[in-house]
Amino acid sequence: MSENRGTLYGIGVGPGDPDLITIKAVKAMAEVDVIFTASSSKNSFSLAVEIAQPHLPQEVEVVVLPFPMTKDKEVMGKAWNENADTIAAVLDQGKNAAFLTLGDPLTYSTFGYIAQCMQKSYPDYPMVTISGITSFQAAAARINTPLVEGEETLMITSGAYGGAHVRRVAEGAENVVLLKAYKNVDDIAEALSESNLLDHSCAVKKCGREGEEVIWNVGDLKEIKPDYWTLIIAKQNNELRR
Repeated sequence: MSENRGTLYGIGVGPGDPDLITIKAVKAMAEVDVIFTASSSKNSFSLAVEIAQPHLPQEVEVVVLPFPMTKDKEVMGKAWNENADTIAAVLDQGKNAAFLTLGDPLTYSTFGYIAQCMQKSYPDYPMVTISGITSFQAAAARINTPLVEGEETLMITSGAYGGAHVRRVAEGAENVVLLKAYKNVDDIAEALSESNLLDHSCAVKKCGREGEEVIWNVGDLKEIKPDYWTLIIAKQNNELRR
């Protein structure tokens, strides 16, 4: 392994409030030469960079890596590998780099795929992951409600394809978090109702960001347009604490 090879830091910048970025993440961002982040292949906007901006050195180079929004695994795999190659080329120059991602870098995160590609194609390259606060942790804090207590279980799943996961496993989980609850809202509400969770659930939009909103009646999402940053917390045993 080259003695001059740089280190890749996978950094979670939290759910949206710049004050929720960890001190360890801020220290790492201050020491790297290049900041990588992901965007849709249709634009170069990065919410992760926007959140981290108050903590970034003015002179640091920011490189936005495009990731196509597609279900085609072959197309996505090609993009992940190409972006891993781009990162490796920077590390080969002896530069340290950070890959910024929303929330936690290993929880429903683009960095998780990059990390796997790096471990497969560049197994000797140093890599450090720095945990971040997730959106559901921040949302639970926003409504002052524990996610789990005692011997309870917690199911964390995506709501992007509706309420199928809720129907399948909610009976065995006292607490459920649905991330990306912006599509198929009607089906999600029906699944929560069938699982006796609807009256013990609420939605949070844009937690920690401008436009934040708590929706105590999830059924209202049928009329209120949720966005990509909407999540739902549901509890079997407890009323949510307003």
